[in-house]
Amino acid sequence: MDFSLSEEHELLRKTVRDFANAEVKPHARKWDEEERFPKEIVPRLAELGLLGIRIPEEYGGSGMDTTSYAICVEEIARVDGSLALTVASHNGLGTGHILSFGSEAMKKKYLPKAAKGEWLAAWALTEPGSGSDSAGLLTTARPERGGYVINGTKMFITQGSVGGFCVVLARTNPEVSKQKGITAFVVEHGTPGFAASKHLEKLGCRSSDTCELTFENVWVPDENRVGELDHGFTDTMKILDRGRISIAAMALGLGYGALSAAVSYSKDRKQFGKSISEFQAVQWMLADTKTELDAASLLTYRAAWLCDQGKQYSREASMAKLFASEASSRACNRSVQIHGGYGYTREFPVERHLRDAKICEIGEGTSEVQRMVIAKHVLMG
Repeated sequence: MDFSLSEEHELLRKTVRDFANAEVKPHARKWDEEERFPKEIVPRLAELGLLGIRIPEEYGGSGMDTTSYAICVEEIARVDGSLALTVASHNGLGTGHILSFGSEAMKKKYLPKAAKGEWLAAWALTEPGSGSDSAGLLTTARPERGGYVINGTKMFITQGSVGGFCVVLARTNPEVSKQKGITAFVVEHGTPGFAASKHLEKLGCRSSDTCELTFENVWVPDENRVGELDHGFTDTMKILDRGRISIAAMALGLGYGALSAAVSYSKDRKQFGKSISEFQAVQWMLADTKTELDAASLLTYRAAWLCDQGKQYSREASMAKLFASEASSRACNRSVQIHGGYGYTREFPVERHLRDAKICEIGEGTSEVQRMVIAKHVLMG
């Protein structure tokens, strides 16, 4: 198994890293403090192909593979978890669902605008009462006038208020088991009855747009149905598998960013007449962090490689997300510790990295859910 990076992948990494350092890093703290989605960066993301990473060229996208997707998210996350989350969710969830299961007409309508940044994509699965039990959703879609009327509430939706369209999961058949009666629909921004009812104030990733969405008698035509009727939950599980790779990559970026900051600070900071990098206690924290992040990187890019090869990767995606997210939180916490009191202030970016990293242990399946998925595969043999 050879999932080493090609020259093209390494060039992509350098390109995205240069962009992130020059055009994202100088503004990340301000965006975070203002808790404002940076709309001004969207055209640059589109120009670099970062809003159509997996969208084929025939629909105006970059046509990259999953490994490239992970690289892009990782490099942006090194300087800003919020923007990395935007890129990850736009490419992996909203546009990803249409790309994988939408009709040809739907792809031609939505994917070119998504790739150009004209319409950011949102994806609405989670509800106030259904998080890890995602099949327990209560939003409904009933047939009416050649389409469906959607009613319900969605919670923690990324790009909820800035998205041009949203892929919404709703219950279409209450008579079957809860996993088998769910269907996906595209709802465009501005559709009557569809609203971002509440902006959420968060611990981290504060410049990523996150909202509660409400659907009050929202009518959509049948052509807005994504995939087969009552088959949406099965499709969703496939979408989440690839999404977990991107969250693992985001965790990697945050962890490596925190490690880089810790190394730099430890060399400059003097205590007891020498740099704190000379103290064994600090060296061991750096050694543990580097080891764990490199292990997480191997898990992440193994999962991406398997996906690109068309092989089964559900277990590997969960393993990557579980290990990378928890390793990232430890890395960021150690970096704050190495910075001491300064690490607890906003003067240094490591406190933001620590706050941003936590969502990687929660979003697209908590660590507990990942352990359930992994254990299921282990027990199956």
